Amino acid sequence: MSLLDTPIARLDGTPATLGEITGGRPALLVNVASRCGLTPQYTGLEALHEQYADQGFTVVGVPCNQFGGQEPGTSEEIADFCSATYGVTFPMTEKVEVNGGGRHPLYDVLTETADEQGRTGDIAWNFEKFLLDANGTVVARFNPSVVPEDPELVKAVQSVLA
Repeated sequence: MSLLDTPIARLDGTPATLGEITGGRPALLVNVASRCGLTPQYTGLEALHEQYADQGFTVVGVPCNQFGGQEPGTSEEIADFCSATYGVTFPMTEKVEVNGGGRHPLYDVLTETADEQGRTGDIAWNFEKFLLDANGTVVARFNPSVVPEDPELVKAVQSVLA
């Protein structure tokens, strides 16, 4: 089974697979939170999405409340916050757990990939990023402190574009 076949609902609860959410395009998956010190990264994520969308790229936000309770809202509250505060237009999934016994199956696969420092395993914090090519292969992992504008992240995104 491909990573793109992994079931994960959209933020509005509509059943989907990761492939349906990404549209079969290269994607940057990011576990997001609305009340985190890193939440301003939404600005850069939206800019990255807008800059490369016409080249077949998307960002996908994956809300998670496992780090300091920083994503406590309902799906509707998350959608309203992201849209009103940061103008987010990229797709978002349902809120999931990324670590522990309730970890979403998507993160069982993602966490096997090493980040730029060689670390695999559990998600460290909100805004950890995974770059997937159009086939759903994980090609890079970036720790939460790597901002969307980081030259290495941008170079990696450009490398997966058709």
